[in-house]
Order: sequence, then C-alpha cells, then structure tokens
Amino acid sequence: MMSKTITPEELSNVLKEKKDILILDVRRRSDYEADPKIIPGAIWRDPENVDQWSRELPKGKDIVIYCVRGGSVSKSVSSRLMEKNVQASCIEGGMTAWKELGGEVEGK
Repeated sequence: MMSKTITPEELSNVLKEKKDILILDVRRRSDYEADPKIIPGAIWRDPENVDQWSRELPKGKDIVIYCVRGGSVSKSVSSRLMEKNVQASCIEGGMTAWKELGGEVEGK
C-alpha cells in the first residue's frame, strides 16, 4: 500500500494555517544526533521503536512524518503505523527537501 505524501510546500501552508497536526521526526538516531535541528513543533521518535511509541499517538489527529530524504525510513514507519490504523503522511524529500525550500528549523 502506498503511503500518503505531503510536499514541503503543502506542509508549510498547513503550518501557516496553524492546523492541529502532529509532526514526527523519524530519522535514525545517528542522523538525528548528527543534525538535531527539527521542523518547529516536531517530536523526534526512534524509528526502531515504532511499535512502542505508536500506541501513544492521538487518535484522529493528522500526523506528518519525515526522515532525512523521505525514503525508506519514513516509508517503513508509515507502513507500521498503517498496520495500527494510524494514518500518517510522509514529507516528500524529507528534511533535506524542507531545508531546500527554506523551511524553518529549530533546535541546537
């Protein structure tokens, strides 16, 4: 099953509209530690432990996830979430595309 995707531009518009969404940074721990900046409001979750933290996700809230380039990590996390009836959109191109768009980041 294909995961839903959202472009960096679409996410930027959603954030401007202050919609109630949950953004999850699911980069591998090593990638996150190498560049601990996140999209404002995002929460980092270890993709290795998706089965544990997915239980705590709020029901009925729009969820957007991203990894470094929007590839295998966010796709595998998104598949695991779908198995648990959690709908999540992946950012096309991941954090890399977000930064190229000039998207805001916060953190260390």
